[in-house]
Amino acid sequence: MARKVAVIGDGGWGTALAMTLERNGHDVCVWGPMPDYIDRVRKTGRNDDYLAGVELPPGIGWTANHAEAVSGAELVLLASPSKFYARVAEAFAAYIPAAAEVVSVAKGFDPESSRRLSEVAQASLGRSMVAVLSGPSHAEEVARRVPTAVVLACVDEGRARALQPLFMSDRFRVYTSKDVIGVELGGALKNVIAVAVGVSDGLGFGDNTRAALIARGLAEMSRLGCALGASPDTFAGLSGLGDLVVTCSSQHSRNRRVGERLGSGESLHAITDGMKQVAEGIENCGIARELAHAAGVEVPITEQVYAMVHEGRDPVEAVNELMLREARPE
Repeated sequence: MARKVAVIGDGGWGTALAMTLERNGHDVCVWGPMPDYIDRVRKTGRNDDYLAGVELPPGIGWTANHAEAVSGAELVLLASPSKFYARVAEAFAAYIPAAAEVVSVAKGFDPESSRRLSEVAQASLGRSMVAVLSGPSHAEEVARRVPTAVVLACVDEGRARALQPLFMSDRFRVYTSKDVIGVELGGALKNVIAVAVGVSDGLGFGDNTRAALIARGLAEMSRLGCALGASPDTFAGLSGLGDLVVTCSSQHSRNRRVGERLGSGESLHAITDGMKQVAEGIENCGIARELAHAAGVEVPITEQVYAMVHEGRDPVEAVNELMLREARPE
């Protein structure tokens, strides 16, 4: 059954999901914060700042007006980057229809409260339940209908199953889960590990180093996630291992690319100054570290990413710190 869908956030991921839903026959409108840019997207049929080279379906609506974006919406996707997420959710609180289902599709933590983004959405919108969509899903590939599988998590399993077919297609497969905490943490924590992998690549290290960082990074994610209430099984699935592998290995990964440039000797300021899109690992490594400290969990890779990003630690020194930690069993 076709639904009226509002996508809040005109970035690459929001746009790719809008395309997926429009292809499934839904009536989709995308909101973005800059009227001039939205007008350009509407006129050119392209979102070149965030999804370059992709022709947009003419059936998708584009607006910078809050009320217009969600008028009559039965499904609302929250796709704003983590650093803008709370502000955007609050701005839409008065406009989203009470009967609309809300799905958070952004990855990361709120920089002010350190909360998961679905928690922010619930508080801002006055909702007792917000679903989460996450997994290995680069927007560039989803937009071009590259086969992709993701996870839709909701504490109400019935709601997850009801939402599942709205997204499903022959090129976009959706699994369900009740573990909202694990699915959401997987999507946030893997970005930090991807920065570390990028640093390794930038230093000229090889496959051995990358594999070690991915494997130990997954152990780190699972250890912290379980301490925060997630299921360990979730981290072996799409939103854990799957998302970690794609983010650590893909040419599309902003987090890996930022790390690579750090490892090559560029300053963080020089790297981020020209970026139009957010590398969430840079934004959120400090929060992941704080959560780990509060939970009494060791996160050595996250510690070194934080030290490189926020304390200016030399990447070679960070590698040495990791390699020369106290010997222990795996």
